[in-house]
Formats: sequence, C-alpha cells, structure tokens
Amino acid sequence: MAEKFLTVSSPEQLSAVFGSLDDNVGRIRKEYDVLMVSRDGGIKLIGEEENVENAARAVRALLTISGRGQALSEQTVRYVTSMVADGAEQQLEELGGDGICVTASGKILRARTVGQKRYVEMIKDNTIVLGIGPAGTGKTYLAVAMAVKAFREHKIKKIILTRPAVEAGEKLGFLPGDLQDKVDPYLRPLYDALFDLFGAESFARYMEKGIIEVAPLAYMRGRTLDEAFIILDEAQNTTSEQIKMFLTRLGNDSRMVITGDITQIDLPDARKSGLVEALRVLRGIDDIGIHRFTEKDVVRHRLVQDIIKAYEKFSEGRKNNNG
Repeated sequence: MAEKFLTVSSPEQLSAVFGSLDDNVGRIRKEYDVLMVSRDGGIKLIGEEENVENAARAVRALLTISGRGQALSEQTVRYVTSMVADGAEQQLEELGGDGICVTASGKILRARTVGQKRYVEMIKDNTIVLGIGPAGTGKTYLAVAMAVKAFREHKIKKIILTRPAVEAGEKLGFLPGDLQDKVDPYLRPLYDALFDLFGAESFARYMEKGIIEVAPLAYMRGRTLDEAFIILDEAQNTTSEQIKMFLTRLGNDSRMVITGDITQIDLPDARKSGLVEALRVLRGIDDIGIHRFTEKDVVRHRLVQDIIKAYEKFSEGRKNNNG
C-alpha cells in the first residue's frame, strides 16, 4: 500500500475539494479505489501506488481550480478525472481566474472546461467564430455571455440572436397568434440565456428599445449590421445560401458567433448543411476562428456525456458494418 500527503492552503479550500457531505471524496474513491482522508490540515491518499499517484494528480488539479475561484461540482470532478486519464491535467491550469461576466443573480460566470476557455478566448481574438460541438457544451450560452460582456463594455451597441426555424417549415401559418407568437418557441433557448444574464427588467427594457433583437434567420436578409454582436444558433440547419447570406450581413465594428452541432441536422430532403460547407470554405481565413467542442466539454447532467458517447459508439459501429 502507498500513501501520499497533499498540502492544502486553507480550510475553505479543503472543504471545497471534499465537497458537500464529502461527495467529491466518494467520487475520487470510486474512480481510483483509494482512501482519501483529511489529516493535519491536508489530504492523505492511501491505496495501490499507481492509483494513489493518479488520484493525487486529480486532487492537485482540483486544488488548483478551487484556488482560482471555480466551484467544484460533480461535473468538475468527472472532467478532471477524464483529463488525468488522458495525461492532460496540466491544461487545467488554464481554468479559473477572471470570470466572463456576472449574471443577473450576481454569479460570476467562468469557463468550466479547457474547451470552453479556449472558445471564449477565440471569441475575444476573432471577428467571426464558429463553435461546433454536441449539446450541453455551453457553446450558445457562452456566446451570449460574450455578447453581454461586449455590450457592458460599450464595444457594441446591439445584440442580435437568430436561428433558423427549420422545424416549423410551412407550418407557421397554422400556428395561433401573430408572427412573433409563431416563432417564439424556436427562439426560446436564446431568450432564456439573455434573461439569465440580464435579468427580467433589463431584458424587457433592452428588447423594447431594440438593443436586443431575437429573430428568425429570414429576418436578417437585406440588412447590414454595424456595431452589433450577432449570434447564429443551430446553424447546422441552415442551407448554403442562408449561411452565406448571414455571413455577409457583417458590418463595421461587429462580431459574429455561429454555433451548431453537425450530428443533429434537421434539414428536409437531405439538403446539405450550410454549416458543414462553411467549415470547409472558411478554414484558414484570417480573423475567423473555428472551435470544436468534444463530449468532455459537456457541462450538463453526467448522463448527457454518457449518451453522446453511446451514440458516437453506435454510429461508428454502424459505419464499420456498412463498410
């Protein structure tokens, strides 16, 4: 049996690493089959030598993240242990530090994975960014957060969020209400993000003044958008013509973020996704960044990550069988 002692800088950090009701201890024990106890203001790990060493790497990473103000949730522990398994825990030093922005409830919003951190940095450094990845990676929410940050810093004057209402098709005319009532269900995720970041009163005020605009993609045609932060969500459901139209709306002092999941294309009649084509067309152009999330960046319930992995495995098996 091997033992390793890790020094902890403060009781608060020790409490954060152990988690509520020692939840994190249980997760570390299950992952590495080690005993993890508090001793002399630090952490002692006991178990087989290799397991203790891997557990120590994970705990050190958790201490680093906690020391930079990041909360340690179940998702954080799962993410850290997966990075340790890949020998990539040094990358976790990028996490923590200054937040992206403050939500309406006063919570400091921070990137929770290395992939999210690099996505945020890419949005800072480029005029156009394409964020590609599975559900639950925060690609849309973080883009909205960066738009709110730019607005609060007076770098832009307007936030425009759009997505194709491809699921509606010709059915919009049969839905009750006026046009806004008809398209609102397809734009609801964008409203939710803005409501969370701005709060109810500010959100309503900015919508009324036209500072925030949430609209179907078709509304972008014929416009030039200056001094705006423009986000196109669910872009995998655009056609080639639609995404080209959207990209050419870019005006002076504006920024664009395009998000989508190319594994969930809902276009009818087997039409080619404009997002898939754009990834090839725009590759290598200066001031356009392309960021790809993986299942490791999923920050929703742990089962979302497992579901994505299961579908990827199923899809790969089907491809091999067809081959």
